[in-house]
Parts: sequence; structure tokens; C-alpha cells
Amino acid sequence: MPNSWTTSSRGKRIFDVVFSVFMLVLFTPVMLTIALLLKFMDGGPVFYGHTRVGKGGEEFRCYKFRTMAMNADQRLDALLKDNPALRAEWNDTRKLREDPRIIPGIGHLLRKSSLDELPQVFNVILGDMSIVGPRPVVEDELEYYGRYRHAYLSVRPGLTGPWQSAQRSDSTYSERVRLDADYVRNGTLVKDVVIVLLTARKFLKLNASGAY
Repeated sequence: MPNSWTTSSRGKRIFDVVFSVFMLVLFTPVMLTIALLLKFMDGGPVFYGHTRVGKGGEEFRCYKFRTMAMNADQRLDALLKDNPALRAEWNDTRKLREDPRIIPGIGHLLRKSSLDELPQVFNVILGDMSIVGPRPVVEDELEYYGRYRHAYLSVRPGLTGPWQSAQRSDSTYSERVRLDADYVRNGTLVKDVVIVLLTARKFLKLNASGAY
């Protein structure tokens, strides 16, 4: 069963607001630089808002820096229709290792570094999301949660979570669901801090290794 820290804790909301404001102050120069580079190199909108399902089944606009071509959804539909191997990969992980929809250069850089997700800080401030929780999903993805659907819907989606902080990005979706459900049942302030620190370490390790 979900616990009070993950579902309704006032302390968690205070933690979310304080930490997101800290992130906003820290990363504003980075976000401005990214926005200018995207506008200069690709044109079109800098931000992309996609509908996601939040706490209680309420839909909200989840913000990211745009990393895909303007007709990305149509490209994905065509790719999955014509390529069974890619369709199987997408169904298993909801990602493609070699995604032709991504803007060359800047798009790959932002996605590999997860900097494309920085605008979700505003979602946290607005109360759509939490700093730590299950990553936000679209309506169709809820079927992957099966009996854990209620667990997902009982909390705010997170800017990061147990899957992002501790697992490889190519792990299966079922493993992601298991980790999310465990967090909803057993989340605490200490676990939130640990997940944030692990996420930061993963980010810094990628940066130091030159992965992006």
C-alpha cells in the first residue's frame, strides 16, 4: 500500500518546492544557453509540452526542451508500422536506441545528458510533479503497470525516480514498474535524498566520461 510520505505528506511538498527553486537558480544560465542554441541551430519552438497522466489520473502538460523533429510523432508511427524489430524494442522499453527522430547534434546531447528534462522543474513548482517519484507516463502506458496502476496514480510523477537513479536506461519496462511500485510503498525523505544524490552522481559520471 502507498505510504503517507509519497501520497500526501506536506513535508514532501516543501522538499519539492525548496529543491526545485534551488535547481531553478542553479540551472537558469544552462537553460538559457540551451534555449538559444536550439533556436539558433534548429528553429521552431524551444519547449515541448506533452500530455502526461499525473496523480489521481489528472492530465497535465509535461515540459521538456524540444529534441525531436517537428513531425516526430508521425515518424514514429511510420517506423513502428514498417519495422517489427523496432516495434518490439519500443514495446519493451518505450525507447529506441537509434532514434532517427532526434535533432542531430544538440538533440542527442540534451537527451544523453537528460538536460532536456530541466524544464520539468516548473512542473514541480506548479504541483504537477514531485522531485522524486515514478516518471510521468502517457495514458497508454498505464496498462504496463497492471496491478500497480493504483500505486502510480496515488502519487505525483517525479523529475527523477528509483529507475533513473539506479538502473541502466535499457532495462525492461517491467523492472521500471517494480521499482516504482516499491518506491510508492516505501518512500521516505531519506530515500528521496538518496535518489537525488544517485541521480546527480550518474549525471556527473556521464559528464566526466565524455558520454555527452
